[in-house]
Amino acid sequence: MPALEPFLAENVAKEVRKDAMVIGRAATALAAGERPGPGAARQLLAAVRDIDREFLARVGAFPVRIRIRYEGIEPLRLQRIELGLDTAYRILDAWRGGGRLRQAFAPGELERRIFDMLQLYARETQALSDSVRLPGLLAPLRERVAQRLLEAMTHAARTLTAAAQGKTGRIRPFGGR
Repeated sequence: MPALEPFLAENVAKEVRKDAMVIGRAATALAAGERPGPGAARQLLAAVRDIDREFLARVGAFPVRIRIRYEGIEPLRLQRIELGLDTAYRILDAWRGGGRLRQAFAPGELERRIFDMLQLYARETQALSDSVRLPGLLAPLRERVAQRLLEAMTHAARTLTAAAQGKTGRIRPFGGR
């Protein structure tokens, strides 16, 4: 679907901006000598909404209509931001002290965190699928596409974390499911 490629590229750029904000906030907290707390995650959650609004304004010309229902995605998004903030803080703290990345985490913990963040993102993406309105003939495909996307994201999360562990073992999904 070439008509959707620019839309998808905009979406990826939006997500990169959000992740960069989380890492930047972790770096700011580290420079101040304080771990980022729940207040930092909530501030980022509000800033992420602004990024979403900018995105929606830019993609208005694409053949996709989006009305984000934040009540379904914000709990997932907040968990992901909190986990990302703490993970980035610990990584940056280890590097600042001249340590190695793996020293900042118990064995398997970093991989677990990466998997959990990716799973939260996949669940958020699935919840967002209800916000997307596709034109005419494509509308019935939305649910199938959303399910396939969730499956692909979950598979990618497992593959990435298994590669980080140096093995191909199965990783238990977020929330113990």
